[in-house]
Amino acid sequence: MSDELFINVTPMECRVALTEDCVVNEVFVERTLKRGLVGNIYKGKVVRVLPGMQAAFVDIGLSRTAFLHINDMVWPKGMANPNVFELLQQGQTLTVQVMKDMLGTKGARLTTDLSIPSRYLVFMPFGSHVGVSQKIESESERIRLRTIIDHIKGKYALPGSVIIRTAAEGASEDSIERDMAYLSRLWEYIQRKKRAITVPSLVFEELPLPQRVVRDLASEHTEKIYVDTETVYHTLTAFMAEFMPQLSTRLIFHSEQKPLFETYHIEDDIQKALQTRVALKSGGYLMIDQTEAMTTIDVNTGSYVGGRSLEDTVYRTNMEATEVIGRQLRLRNLGGILIIDFIDMQEEIHRAEVLKYFEIVLAKDHAKTKITQVSELGLVEMTRKRTRESLEHLLCDACPTCQGRGFVKTAETVCYEIFREMMKLTRQYPHQTGFILVASTVVIDRMLTEEASALTDIMFLLNRSIQLQVETLYTQEQYDVILS
Repeated sequence: MSDELFINVTPMECRVALTEDCVVNEVFVERTLKRGLVGNIYKGKVVRVLPGMQAAFVDIGLSRTAFLHINDMVWPKGMANPNVFELLQQGQTLTVQVMKDMLGTKGARLTTDLSIPSRYLVFMPFGSHVGVSQKIESESERIRLRTIIDHIKGKYALPGSVIIRTAAEGASEDSIERDMAYLSRLWEYIQRKKRAITVPSLVFEELPLPQRVVRDLASEHTEKIYVDTETVYHTLTAFMAEFMPQLSTRLIFHSEQKPLFETYHIEDDIQKALQTRVALKSGGYLMIDQTEAMTTIDVNTGSYVGGRSLEDTVYRTNMEATEVIGRQLRLRNLGGILIIDFIDMQEEIHRAEVLKYFEIVLAKDHAKTKITQVSELGLVEMTRKRTRESLEHLLCDACPTCQGRGFVKTAETVCYEIFREMMKLTRQYPHQTGFILVASTVVIDRMLTEEASALTDIMFLLNRSIQLQVETLYTQEQYDVILS
């Protein structure tokens, strides 16, 4: 599998696309005025302790107080299942790290168990062991990497744990030692700054998106890294020369007149990722509906009838859908609870094979996922860890006409609401002689055609005159009933 990274930078935002075998699988967007907070370290103050939730709200200098749960805290050894009041008090100063950005109305999620990543390592100052990424499967390679860490860790003033990242597989001891030296210098800097600043303040800010994605996603499988801004190209050149010299030759400056994302059709994929319907190559399709509570994905055969039987058609459609669903989860960055409605399969072996293949697809995902068995109705419940806003929430607002419902009241329904409003106003203001109705073109047209007899009846029943007035800027549901 070959990967490519595309980095598009403008003064307003940075966008990064990751393609695998020429297919866009992930998109990252960081806007200049709304940079993500995950990984940032703050010196904060506890403003409220919540014993019922075993948590606290912490002021770290953002527009909303952040949330810290006891399960995300480090406590002294020897304390077994402490109460939150034993660890935190109002006004207490804490060093915390953001683990989830502010999402919707929720504040950032915090942890006191700091983790500071580099290219090959993650330093955790409050841990006590050496860990190796589970994605490194070779036992001999795992032993080699642990031996390297044991050999070099004593040279540097790094307390706590070191986790060896997947990118370290095959890396030389010199490369890993350079990472260790970098982390040691960075930890000393954080300690000095933490002592010097007031509360609340930012102690350490994560790298900008271009450096971050190169650090975290570029590997020996990455064939090319395109960047379309010269200053960022030079910054990445220096960054890669320091931390990943073996990949430096794969960095390419895109100097063509045509925009980078248009040249490689990434812009089209981003637009498609905002649509509800996703077509399958076979003729089937998915319907993806994202709500506040959960995301639902419905699999349909559509025009596909290529199987030997109905069961075979359903099975093939579901198998194709699993791969597309896995890609859409990453591309749209869907998180939280997801319900997937596969087409009902009669054969137990088919349900097992679909689930097994789905697990293989999800293994490529960087986010943590957990899934259930395929039920007899073809439903799969799953969760996917949410650390940042979905692509839809990041790029879109709720429709001002339907307020995100996905539908509007019919003109007929609005007309009858207006009639009821007039009847209510007549009882409240019995001495008024008439009404002026201001509404959209569609509603006024309905009043003069299909509802003309009903309008006459209401005028006679209420003994009031009714003047109709079109307001072209009104949506179908908007209207005003004015006393005259």
